[in-house]
Amino acid sequence: MLRVGSSAACVACRSLVSNNMGVKFRIPLQKLHPLSRAIHHRYSGNNNPHRTPHRTAARYFTSMSRLPMRPVKPPPGSGGHRHQQQRNFWVARLAARLLRLRYILLGTAVGGGYTAKKTYEEWKDMLPDFSEYNWVIPDFVWELSENIDLDKLAKALPEMEEIAKLLPDFEKIGENFTFLKGLLSSENSGDPALKATDSSTGAAHDASDKQYKKSSDKEKIDQLQEELLRTQLKYQRMLERLEKENKELRKVVLQKDDKGIHQRKVKKSLIDLYSEVLDILSDYDSNYNTQDHLPRVVVVGDQSAGKTSVLEMIAQARIFPRGSGEMMTRSPVKVTLSEGPHHVAMFKDSGREFDLTKDEDLAALRHEIELRMRKSVKEGQTVSSETISLSVKGPGIQRMVLVDLPGVISTVTTGMASDTKETIFSMSKAYMQNPNAIILCIQDGSVDAERSIVTDLVSQMDPQGRRTIFVLTKVDLAEKNLASPSRIQQIVEGRLFPMKALGYFAVVTGKGGTGESIDAIKDYEEDFFQNSRLLRDGMLKAHQVTTKNLSLAVSDCFWKMVRESVEQQADVFKASRFNLETEWKNNYPRLRELDRNELFEKAKNEILDEVISLSQVTPQLWESILQKKLWERVSTHVIENIYLPAAQTMDSGTFNTTVDIKLKQWTDKQLPHKALEVAWETLQEEFARFMAEYKGKDQDDIFDKLKEAVKDESIKRHKWNERAMDSLRVIQHNALEDRSITDKPQWDAAIQFMEETLQSRLKDNESVIKDMVGPDWKERWLSWVNRTPEQHIRNETKKELDRLLKLHDDHTAYLASDEVTTVRKNLEGRGVEVDPVLIKDTWHQLYRRHFLQKALTHCNLCKRGFYYYQRHFVDSELECNDVVLFWRIQRMLVITANTLRQQLTNTEVRRLEKNVKEVLDDFGEDSEKKAQLITGRRVQLAEDLKKVREIQEKLESFIEALHKEK
Repeated sequence: MLRVGSSAACVACRSLVSNNMGVKFRIPLQKLHPLSRAIHHRYSGNNNPHRTPHRTAARYFTSMSRLPMRPVKPPPGSGGHRHQQQRNFWVARLAARLLRLRYILLGTAVGGGYTAKKTYEEWKDMLPDFSEYNWVIPDFVWELSENIDLDKLAKALPEMEEIAKLLPDFEKIGENFTFLKGLLSSENSGDPALKATDSSTGAAHDASDKQYKKSSDKEKIDQLQEELLRTQLKYQRMLERLEKENKELRKVVLQKDDKGIHQRKVKKSLIDLYSEVLDILSDYDSNYNTQDHLPRVVVVGDQSAGKTSVLEMIAQARIFPRGSGEMMTRSPVKVTLSEGPHHVAMFKDSGREFDLTKDEDLAALRHEIELRMRKSVKEGQTVSSETISLSVKGPGIQRMVLVDLPGVISTVTTGMASDTKETIFSMSKAYMQNPNAIILCIQDGSVDAERSIVTDLVSQMDPQGRRTIFVLTKVDLAEKNLASPSRIQQIVEGRLFPMKALGYFAVVTGKGGTGESIDAIKDYEEDFFQNSRLLRDGMLKAHQVTTKNLSLAVSDCFWKMVRESVEQQADVFKASRFNLETEWKNNYPRLRELDRNELFEKAKNEILDEVISLSQVTPQLWESILQKKLWERVSTHVIENIYLPAAQTMDSGTFNTTVDIKLKQWTDKQLPHKALEVAWETLQEEFARFMAEYKGKDQDDIFDKLKEAVKDESIKRHKWNERAMDSLRVIQHNALEDRSITDKPQWDAAIQFMEETLQSRLKDNESVIKDMVGPDWKERWLSWVNRTPEQHIRNETKKELDRLLKLHDDHTAYLASDEVTTVRKNLEGRGVEVDPVLIKDTWHQLYRRHFLQKALTHCNLCKRGFYYYQRHFVDSELECNDVVLFWRIQRMLVITANTLRQQLTNTEVRRLEKNVKEVLDDFGEDSEKKAQLITGRRVQLAEDLKKVREIQEKLESFIEALHKEK
């Protein structure tokens, strides 16, 4: 017997009540009482798959509830409690029935909630996924929507009555279409009503009736056409008004965004990323035949066909220089069009923005483009292949990249280079050969089609017309001048020119005046096509006219081509990068990949380090070098022009006077210049020496040409401070005026200096004499050489003159005429014919040797003459005036070297360092110079690697942004 109030009973009751109430209340099997689970397994066997556990339990307990409830027999001995037990039983049964209400409410709430939740989930699954369309509405719109005043927005929207006014009368149009349909059906198959009328009327009345019906039908057809045109114009005006409002709203939103209402991270637009890739590719020169096949719109056409005007209408600004009949486009102009809040233009290599809404900025932009074109054209040429890169941004501008090329010409006129025609043809072909380039072929509609040159060129490059868009310009003049307007229809249908195209367009780009604004041209173009019979008679279709439709079509075609080809081009550059990296690893495994600019910076630092090393030279070294070099430069003048002439006078008074005069003349005219030359040469040599020493210290030999060029250019630019010459002249003059030797070491130093100088001169003199007389008897026997006839004469002359010097030890420096005659006769007596000039020349060298030998002997005697000099014993036998002269010269050299050293270390080294920096800066800004001075396969390979990596990275960034935009 099942107890009332047990778990199984409660569950069964809840299930029973739920089934009777019509509520599908589900209870998990795990939550059932063990007895309920047993009932479940009993009545839910595999033989009845349609029987559910809950229904089975409900039926079981329903049948149990219908059984009569018998009172339980009391056990023996419990008769006194029988009445109490029956009362308790009925109380429990009453309580159980009262508790049913709680279970009914609980089951209804839980079951209803569960069913509602399940229904909501089913409806939610049925709805489409709108997450794919989040890109339609930018993020900043959701953020701005929180700050939008909906009341103001509602007031700004047009009233429904205004919109209703723009809508056509559909009932009237329906009546016209019904009439037209009946008219056409009656003309094709015959109307029975008309036939019955014809049989009942007379022939004359029938003819007049037909004539009246034909006229009325024609009027209705004309009315219907006019109604359709008016309807189309209403729609077009409404669309233009909405587009204008949309443009203004976008501009306001972007301006507010710029002012800080919504701060976003500034990112480059999609078209700017693509334009950067094209700019890099325009400068890229690859040895791996990697060609630039990325799409761009190439604008080609005959000269003065209206190419530039079409481009200006697309850019919505008069940005190009204009001329009447002359060639204005002299080089390719790449124009990157994109949308922005302000209508501005900017060059790739300049930070200046030109406001295209201001006339002065427009004039400045046109002037700058003209200057760049003329600058790019080399001397003797008319056009240039150097590309001018320009970007134009503004509200409502279609995104694309266009390249405006010089117009194709048929004749080379006076003032043009002879190869101008061929250059323009080859340039146009080079751009159109790109299989992904979109060719915008511009044809002048106001001239005869037979005079067109560009159409033949385009048909050669794109025979199937898969990437060509044909544009017929000056349609207003064509309609006015052509006797048969159907010729225009043949052109735009592709039946007149021998070329095919994706689409054909007819545009009007102005009345011919240079001062027309873009808005005025647009209004004129719109008015013309609205009133033109070309459109009214069906010769032109509405989507084929206006530069606006042209711009939309070109932009769509451009982006379609970009999406189809950009990933393929990225794969090409990826393969090129792999090839370049493999070559580098094989040839330069231990070197970093430094391009030309990085190598230049490395060389620049090395050169500056070498220049700084000049300031580390000790003063003693500077003075030693300067003193030595200065004496080498002036020693010949001192010996030949000062010392020897004065010493050969054989008189101390005359000696000193001669020396003072000649020293004064030398100081005033030559000595300061010679000293500055020596100082400048010393600076150059030391600079070159340091650079050579650094070159040997594991320096890269790739910098040799650059360092040599920097050294030469720096020295060329360096100008010695000429103001120092005057002060140097005074210092040298004062040094040479001093004759007072204060101590014995200075005297000994002067004697040593004099002795070394005289010995050096004597050695040189002996060498000259030896060359004059030839080898002596030892050399002739040991080396098997003989004297030449001239040397034999010289030798005999020498012997005769030596005897003369032995006889006259104090002989003067010059031979007398009778002495020359005596020597010549003595030689003739020995059979030697000699010229008097040869005798004098030989005497000069022999006397020079004789004098130097005597001077050296006198120098040795003067080593003990300082005592006499100090006490001014003039009449003594040791007159050492020549020693005093050499002391004066030596002291002048020391003082001059010290002065030049100070000028070098304090001024000139720094100025040279400054010159080197200026030269390096100039070379760093000159790409051509760097390309000339830093060369080699290693450099070129690093340059190619850098370019290919940069192109690939830019392409990958662009492709990622392109996928996000999709």
